[in-house]
Amino acid sequence: MLRTALALAVLLGVVVTPQASAASLVEVTNFGPNPSNLRLHVYKPDRVAARPGVLLAPHYCTGSGPDMFRGTEFAKLADQYGFVVLYPSVTRADKCFDVYSPQALRRDGGSDPVGLVSMVRWALRQYQGDPARVYVTGISSGAMMTNVMVANYPDVFDAGAAFAGVPDGCFATNNGSTWNSECANGRILKTPQQWGDIARSAFPGYNGKRPRMQLWHGTADDILRYPNFGEEVDQWTNVHRLTTTPTSTDYPQANWTRRKYGDKVESISLQNVGHNLMASGMALRAVQFFGLDRR
Repeated sequence: MLRTALALAVLLGVVVTPQASAASLVEVTNFGPNPSNLRLHVYKPDRVAARPGVLLAPHYCTGSGPDMFRGTEFAKLADQYGFVVLYPSVTRADKCFDVYSPQALRRDGGSDPVGLVSMVRWALRQYQGDPARVYVTGISSGAMMTNVMVANYPDVFDAGAAFAGVPDGCFATNNGSTWNSECANGRILKTPQQWGDIARSAFPGYNGKRPRMQLWHGTADDILRYPNFGEEVDQWTNVHRLTTTPTSTDYPQANWTRRKYGDKVESISLQNVGHNLMASGMALRAVQFFGLDRR
């Protein structure tokens, strides 16, 4: 797994460009239950909106919260629209989020998701945030965690955006392994109903509103291969009781195919793009999908 993670870091390292911001990144401790010792850095813009939205942005393998801050456009967009960004960091050696253990794949089961939801709840209290405007987005390992978080805590998040991820539960292991090659290589294929049942099983008995989902994947992804994209679509359309037939298809720019499934799920397929797909402008698309571009 370490070799894979290092390769991922190299891939992602060429995508992002540093950004300048007026406000600064601040580390916060003692934010609540945190069984896996995650770290938290917070970006609060100088002009924060009244009852601001809160965006949780988990990083890719071998990355960190400060890497996500420097390498993506979310803080710049926060300056523009007044929302707060939470940048968590894994402290275990491989710097990958736990999206594989039985503890992580159920609500309040333990491990990283418990610490992540503590961060969100802390931020809502600290900044008088709007609990109806809480979102999560990540790249690779962070995208996988995005899917896990919206499954575990559908009552916390209004929407998620996963950039090059896999379905919730796909990376599950029962032998202590932190890497699932079958999933990574796109060989775990299930029906929409099966994937939907996996997501629903993270919070048994929950019958409330489910988060909207935006899914991104490159057709040439050689780390988390492209079949995972279709499996994600199957999962979240089923969670929303939708068919896998899109209600609309368009092409926002060259080599992009966007399919919408009602107003709950949208997928963006990027032709001939590899795993390093977080390019300029994509963060804005996620922020617009969330509705964070409206104060």
